[in-house]
Amino acid sequence: MANIDFHFKTNYAVSSKIEPFYKGGKVQISKDEQYIFCTCGSRVNVLEISTGKIVHSIEHDDQEDITSFALSCDDEMLVTASRALLLKQWDWRLAQCTRSWKAIHTVPIASMTFDCTSTLLATGGCDGTIKLWDVVKQYCTHNLKGSSGVVHLVQFHPDIDRLQLFSSSLDCGIRLWDLHTSQCVCVLQSHYSAVTSLSFSPDGDTMISSGRDKICTVWDLKSRTAKRTVPVYEAVEGIVILPVKKDLSQIGVQNRDLHFITAGSKGLLRVWEASTARCVYNQVLPSTLGPSSEEDKEPDDNPRGLTYLFHLATSARLATVTAEHNIVLYQLPALSTQQQDINSVAVSPNDKLLATGSQDRTAKLWSLAGDAAIDLLGVFRGHRRGVWSVCFSPVDQVLATSSADGTAKLWSLQDFNCLKTFEGHDTSVLKIIFVSRGTQLLSSGSDGLLKLWTIKTNECVKTLDAHQDKVWGLHANKKDDKMVTGSADSNITVWMDVTEMELAEEQVKQEDQIMKQQELSNLLHEKKYLKALGLAISLDQPHTVLSVIKAIRQTEDSSELLEKTVLKLRVDQKESLLRYCGVWNTNARNCLEAQAVLKVLLTHLPPEELLQYQGARTVLEGLIPYTERHMQRIGRLLQASMFLNYMWQKMRVAGAPSSMSQDEEMDTTPLGPEPVFMIDKEGGKGSGDDQRDEGDSGNDEDPNCPAEEEEEEDDEKVSSAQKVTTNGNHHSESESSAEEDEEQMTVTPTKSLTTSTLPPLSALTS
Repeated sequence: MANIDFHFKTNYAVSSKIEPFYKGGKVQISKDEQYIFCTCGSRVNVLEISTGKIVHSIEHDDQEDITSFALSCDDEMLVTASRALLLKQWDWRLAQCTRSWKAIHTVPIASMTFDCTSTLLATGGCDGTIKLWDVVKQYCTHNLKGSSGVVHLVQFHPDIDRLQLFSSSLDCGIRLWDLHTSQCVCVLQSHYSAVTSLSFSPDGDTMISSGRDKICTVWDLKSRTAKRTVPVYEAVEGIVILPVKKDLSQIGVQNRDLHFITAGSKGLLRVWEASTARCVYNQVLPSTLGPSSEEDKEPDDNPRGLTYLFHLATSARLATVTAEHNIVLYQLPALSTQQQDINSVAVSPNDKLLATGSQDRTAKLWSLAGDAAIDLLGVFRGHRRGVWSVCFSPVDQVLATSSADGTAKLWSLQDFNCLKTFEGHDTSVLKIIFVSRGTQLLSSGSDGLLKLWTIKTNECVKTLDAHQDKVWGLHANKKDDKMVTGSADSNITVWMDVTEMELAEEQVKQEDQIMKQQELSNLLHEKKYLKALGLAISLDQPHTVLSVIKAIRQTEDSSELLEKTVLKLRVDQKESLLRYCGVWNTNARNCLEAQAVLKVLLTHLPPEELLQYQGARTVLEGLIPYTERHMQRIGRLLQASMFLNYMWQKMRVAGAPSSMSQDEEMDTTPLGPEPVFMIDKEGGKGSGDDQRDEGDSGNDEDPNCPAEEEEEEDDEKVSSAQKVTTNGNHHSESESSAEEDEEQMTVTPTKSLTTSTLPPLSALTS
C-alpha cells in the first residue's frame, strides 16, 4: 500500500450538533403549543415545534436517567424525577434548577402530573404509593397507599372543585381518590391489561379509558359505572375525546354524540362513536404502510405503532409519537400530515431533481426546475419500514434507497418502479452511495458492517467489519474512489480504494483520541473526577480508567470521594467498571485499585442488580482466584516483615552498650513455648545439664531426630547470627571479648523460632 501523507487540522471547534432528541419515554406538549418536552436518557429536551430544534436541555447533576417529568399547566414549571430518588424543580427557559427535594418514595417514580391550578403535583411510584406535593408551600400533602405494584398512570379530574385523582397500576383497575379525605372511594374494574390513557368529556361527567387489552370503556362518573365497552381490536396507547362544537364531518363525525379518537399498535388514527361503539373513520395510509387484507394485519409490535396521542386544542391539531420515536403532527379536521421526520435528502447531478426519504416508508421525487415552487413528481413505494437514505446514480436515471427493513433498492426515475433489491444486511441499512463510476453500491448498517454490491449481478462482493457501531456517514471521492466512513463509535476511517476496501490511514481516529486524552487531562487537573471517569469509560480503555481511579485515590478523603464518584455513574458505566476490575485484579500492581472499586460496588449495589450486568457472573468468578493469590502474597510479606523486625531488634540489642538501658523496653520473650538453648562459644553445647535434659526431652521420643543433630543445626544458625551482629557493628577483639558473655545471652534464638515459627530468609527476597 502506498504511503500517503494526510494533513489534518489539529484543533477543531464545534459549530453545531445534530443529535437524537428523543429515545423513548414520556412526551408532553406545552399549553401554548410551541414546545415539545421529551426524555432522552439523563436529559429532558425542549424542542421548538416550528423549527424542530432543541432550544433547551435539562439534565441532573448526578447524570442519572430521568424516570418521569411533568410540565405545569401554566408552562412555568418543570419537575423531573431521577433514579437517585430526587425531585428537581426547574426554570426550564433558563435551564436552572430552582429547588430539589427527596421523593420519599423508596423506588423510582414512574408517573407524574400537575393539576389545572399548577399548585399540586402527583407522583406515582414503583413502590405502589402515590404522593401529592404542594409545590408552592413546598410540602407533601397526601400519601395514598393501596395500589398494587407500579403506579404507571396518575391524572387529576379537570374540574378542580371535585378534587379527585385517578390512578392505575398493575392490577389493571382505575382507582378514584377523594383528596378531601385521602381515601380511595372506588376501583373501576373493566380492563384486563394495563390502562394506558384517560380522557374526560367537557362536562366532566364522562370518562373514557383505553388499554392494551384492545378495548376502550366509557364511564359514567356520577354513578361510577361502565356505560359501554368498545372493542377496538388493537392495543390502544392514547385516546382523545373530540370537541363537540366543531365540524369534523371529514373524519366521520355526523352528529353531536360523543366521539373519540384512538392511537395504538396498528399505527392508525381511528374515530369511534361512543354511544354505538362503531368505528366511523379509519385513517388512510399508502398501500405499503398499512395492512392490505385481513390476513395481513399489523402485529402488536408494529414499529410504526403509536405510543402517545395529544390534542392541541388551540391550533386544532393532533400529535402522535411512533414506536420508532418519531413525532408527527396532523391537522384537523382532515387529519392531513403537517410535520413529520425526513431522514434523507439528495439532489441529482444536474441539480434539477430532489429526492427525499421518510419514516413513512416512502421516497419521493421532486422537481426543482420551477422558479420557486417544488413540485412532487412521484412516490417510490416498496420498503416495509422507514427509508434512511436516498442517492442518485451519477450515470443513469436511477435512484438508490436504503431502509430500516434491512434492504437497499434501485428505482427507475421514469416509471417509479423497483428495478433491483439488495438483501444481505441483518439490520437497518442506514446509508447507501454509488461508487466505481456508478457500477457498484456501498451500503452501511446499524451493526457497523460495510457491504460492496455489484449492480449488474446483485451480488455482495465484499463485507468489511470496520466499525463497532452504526455507520451513519459514507462519502466517496468521484475522481479516485477514496472514501471516508463515520460511525457512532466515534471513529472516522479513510479508505484508499473503495473497490479493494483497503484501509488507508487512521489519523483522524488518532486525532480524536488525542483530543479526548487532552480533555481527560484537563478534567483531572480541574478535579472534575466524575466527568473524567465517565469520559475515560467512554473511550473503553481500562488503563485510562485506571489512571483516573489512581488520581482519585491520591486525594484527601480518597475513600469517600471514590465511593461518591463511582455511585454517581450510570448503570452501563458501572457495568464497564466492574469488567475493568476483573482485568486490573490480575496484576499485583493494580489490585489495590481494583479492590477499592469492588468494595464500593459490592457494598452499595444489591446482588440482584450486579447479576444483571452483562458478563457479571464470569467477572466475579474470575476475581476469586486472583484475590486469593493476592491475600497469600500479602500474608507472606507480613510474615517476612515480622521476621525482619525481629532480626532488627536483636541486632540493636547485640550492639548496644553493656548497660543497655533501652533493652528494658524491648520484648525479648521467646516466641515459642519451648525453652531457650544457651550456647557457649567454644563447644556450642548447652550451658547446663538441666537445660540440656529439658531441651532434649522431646527428641528422646523421636528416634529420627537425634539431639546432637539438632544442636549442630542450632549452632550453625547462631553462628550466622553472631557473624551478622559482629560484622555489622565492627567491634574490636577486646570489645568482643568484654561483651562475650552478653552476646551469649542476647543473640541466642529459641528452638521454636529456628525450627518452625519464622519463614526462611529466602522469603525476604521472594
